Amino acid sequence: MAGTNRVFAGQLAGLPVYGPDGERIGRVRDIVASLRADRQPPRVLGVVVELATRRRIFVPMLRVTSIEPTALTLATGSVNLRHFHQRPNEVLVVGQLFDARVTIESRDAAAVVEDVGMEPTRTRDWVLGRVAVRERLGRFGRRGPVRVLKWEDVRGPGVLELAAEPQGAQQLVAVFDNMRAADVAAAIRDLPTKRRYEVADALDDERLADVIEELPEDDQKDILAHLDDERAADILETMDPDDAADLLAELSELDKNRLLELMEPEESAPVRRLLEYSSNTAGGLMTPEPVVLTPDATIAEALARVRNPDLTPALASMVFVTRPPSATPTGRYLGCVHVQRLLREPPSELVAGALDADLAKLPPTASLGEVTRYFAAYNLVCGPVVDETEHLLGAVTVDDVLDHLLPEGWRENGLWEATTDA
Repeated sequence: MAGTNRVFAGQLAGLPVYGPDGERIGRVRDIVASLRADRQPPRVLGVVVELATRRRIFVPMLRVTSIEPTALTLATGSVNLRHFHQRPNEVLVVGQLFDARVTIESRDAAAVVEDVGMEPTRTRDWVLGRVAVRERLGRFGRRGPVRVLKWEDVRGPGVLELAAEPQGAQQLVAVFDNMRAADVAAAIRDLPTKRRYEVADALDDERLADVIEELPEDDQKDILAHLDDERAADILETMDPDDAADLLAELSELDKNRLLELMEPEESAPVRRLLEYSSNTAGGLMTPEPVVLTPDATIAEALARVRNPDLTPALASMVFVTRPPSATPTGRYLGCVHVQRLLREPPSELVAGALDADLAKLPPTASLGEVTRYFAAYNLVCGPVVDETEHLLGAVTVDDVLDHLLPEGWRENGLWEATTDA
């Protein structure tokens, strides 16, 4: 292997992975090492690579020809695209060793693992030869300097007792910091249950809510059940109402009602309304928080609203105009304005002058098939849901439709499972 004598896992995580012809395959998300019963450095088995489809696969170290500061390159050959599953005798370096509590042998001093370095041996194997640790000083565990030690210079619990030892997650959360919520969700799904809970505990409410929205239903329920009721209610308040309603609908009536009671009334009200509809209807698919304006709002105000970074691209593609009140269910629905039209109009003009009043509306009882045909017929990514008395109830976006059209379990199974040539 060219160019590297030692590389730390924190530097390797996130690097792009290229095939021998220069085509990009994915990104490194973790390193897999084998557990050992003795104090010798564990052998590195390979890397976990995340493909563009978010599927995580295992690539053996023998397939890695080069590790550079900016990329990792693979040798010619086939790559197994089966989803990575951790075996009982394996450890995820980033996912499980970061933040582990250890003792510095020479000083009998408590420390926390900040990073782990891997290095090649004479036999061309790679081992976890170095550990970057931060010593904890004094009774209150003040943060000391970072020291890079040999693997054998630190002792337990190490990798052999991780299942029982409480462990922080600050370093791992720092690795997740620049990742999209969907990528973080894929990462924590590959972690052991104990480690997954520790990450959930370390994430702030907003970040955890974003991640839970990207998890499969069983994993959503598992993490929600791990949280105490007060925090679970806080997370549900932070989630998009339609996602919170979908999750609550999967719980028992007792659990659902208990959490709804713990939520703030203004946060639970839109969720309760969504729960009145079947999940495969426009009413069950919609978000009750689209961009709504009154007819006397200006084009400039409308553009300012759609610039909100918290809006998804689909939801930002259209603003809806109604009589007061503008909170759903609104006053009488008047029409919508597409974002392209907003960009073409003078900022000082009123949105009422750019109104599309002829676009068909979705009733809340419209089936998933009807909603799908609606988007196909009108080439839209967002559409209004209006009741029989002309009140705007919310908006359906194409991403919500796709979630229900894709096969069950698509988040955990990916889009295909095969092999490809690298």
